[in-house]
Order: sequence, then C-alpha cells, then structure tokens
Amino acid sequence: MRATGATVGVGEVLGAHRALAVVPPPAARDALRAALCSSRGDLRAFDEAWAALGGGPDGDPLLDDLMSSARVALPRAGLPAATPALSGAAGEPLPAAWSAEELLLHKDFAAYTEAERAAARAVLERLARRGALRLSRRTRPSRRRRDEHDLRATIRASLRHGGELLERRWRAPASRLRPLVLVIDVSGSMAPYARMLLGYAHAAVAARRRVDAYALGTRLTWITRELRGRDPDRALARATAAVADLGSGTRIGESLATLNRVHGRRLGRGAVVVVLSDGWDRGEPALLAREMARLRRSAHRLVWLNPLAADPAYAPLTRGMLAALPHTDHLLPGNSLASLEALAELMEEIA
Repeated sequence: MRATGATVGVGEVLGAHRALAVVPPPAARDALRAALCSSRGDLRAFDEAWAALGGGPDGDPLLDDLMSSARVALPRAGLPAATPALSGAAGEPLPAAWSAEELLLHKDFAAYTEAERAAARAVLERLARRGALRLSRRTRPSRRRRDEHDLRATIRASLRHGGELLERRWRAPASRLRPLVLVIDVSGSMAPYARMLLGYAHAAVAARRRVDAYALGTRLTWITRELRGRDPDRALARATAAVADLGSGTRIGESLATLNRVHGRRLGRGAVVVVLSDGWDRGEPALLAREMARLRRSAHRLVWLNPLAADPAYAPLTRGMLAALPHTDHLLPGNSLASLEALAELMEEIA
C-alpha cells in the first residue's frame, strides 16, 4: 500500500495487528480494510495490495498464517491484545487484564521496539500536558469571597435588581504554565534515547504554548518550528532533517553559549530549562561551567536528564557533568517513561 502512495503509519499497522488478533477469519479482510484505509485512495491501494498477495473477496489461502502470526507478534511487542485466558459467562473470550503502559513504564528506551515506541506516544502526550505553574497577572472570576472585588461584574449583576448591589462578584488569582525549554542531545552516544526524547518534545510543542525545543550536537539547532503539527512521524522527520550534526559529537558549552546569546530573548525569564544529555562533552569544561551559570541565572529551574543516572552506581565523573552539576537544580534519569513521569511530577511541584 505504501508503494502505491497510501499513508500507512505505525498506528495503522498496530491497529491491523489488533484487528487480526480478535476477529474471526471471515471478517479479517474487512477488519484490515477498516484499519489500514483512511481515504478513498487508500481503499483502492488496499484492494490492489490484497489482490497482489493472492487474496480474493472471500479470503486468502495464507490468511490463517497471517492471523496466527499477528496473535503471536502482538504480545511480544508489549501491546494489549484479546486473549482466551479469561472467559465470560457465555464462554466468549474477554480482553486480557494487563496494561501495556505498565510494561513500558520502566523499560529502557534503548530496548524499545518500533511497536513499543508507537504504543508509548499516548503516554508521552499525557505527560507533555503537565508542567510548572506560576501566578498570572490576570485574574479569573470566582464564586468564593476574595480580597479582590470585581466591580464591573457586580454592577452588571445589579441591573437585574434595579441597580441595587445585592450580588457581589469576586476575582481570584489565575495560574498559567511556565515556559518550557527542552535542549536535547542528538549526538551518537545519545542515539538510543534521542528519538523518544524528541517524541516527548513534539508532544510538548503540540500540547502547550511557550515551549521551545533545541537539538544539541556540535552546534545548537532550533527545531520548534519543525516539531509543530499533529503527525509525530512527519514532525520528527522534519526535525531530524533540520539537524545537520545528528549522530555526531557534542559541544555542550558552545551550544549553550548560542542558546544564551542568540535565543536569550526567546527564552525570557522564569522558564524551566530541561537539558537531556549524557554529559559526554568534547568542549572545554570551563566554558560549559560559565554558560551553565549564565543559563541558571535566567532560568527559574534548570533540570538535567541523564540516561546514565538510571544506574544506582552512577557517578558523574565525565568532565561535562562535573562542570554542569554545580549549576543544576535537579539531576534525573532520562531513560524511560518513568523518568519522564518523575520530570512531570517535579515540574508540578515547582512554584
């Protein structure tokens, strides 16, 4: 179907797997057609692909093998599937009572399969909506008595009573999300984790306002514009195409110097800055320490996510981490969904 121009992503493939795992053989073709097709052009592409595989309107001689492989492959990928382990009163199979999120929560990103990366997107989208709050200059209407009296709303309410001020209105302080800055290391040593962390950055850019994302390698690349959009596959493709030093070395100090001096106005003050890197740096430690100190003075909080910190025996012995840690508010692991959930909880505690 892809060869004929149809848009079939990982989500559609996973949906097809789930469909084959639960439907009876006579309904397999219709289930696949519904899962893989989203337009009239996709319907034509499906019919052509089905016919090319030797299938007809009533089925395919290889259908049993296809359905059995789908039932086997789905649990291996760590995705929920209907299994005959539980039965209802009438003997019909019931879905298995376990969650894919629980299986993926503590699994290292480096060990993820393609199917597990796709299954983790819903978790990333949920985590990306959470962040640090701050009081806004604006206020909001409140039913509780507050110190700030809403005179305009009180006068409007008095018109229903002939101008008598019988109903008083109040306003309460409003809160808003703090700006979030994500600086993601895309060097060769971070390759097993960069894709998932870029996926988190895309979810944050799509879900919230005032989120800026940067790719860090031998130089700094602003990728917020490339990460905008609902389709994560296309957004990540645009972002990786924009990063010229993807998979190369790391010069954290020089990249942070660019962040401080070129993008300082975009950052503003009061932002939560999150650096996602293993700390392997080819640059000068003194430069990194100076730029980290400068970034810390302008940021509300500076958080460093290091996948190596997930090891209980981890010690920050590299030159980059030794230079950066004195200017870091929090050091967290960044190797799993659990570590990103810990980041979300930490940001929610930040006042």
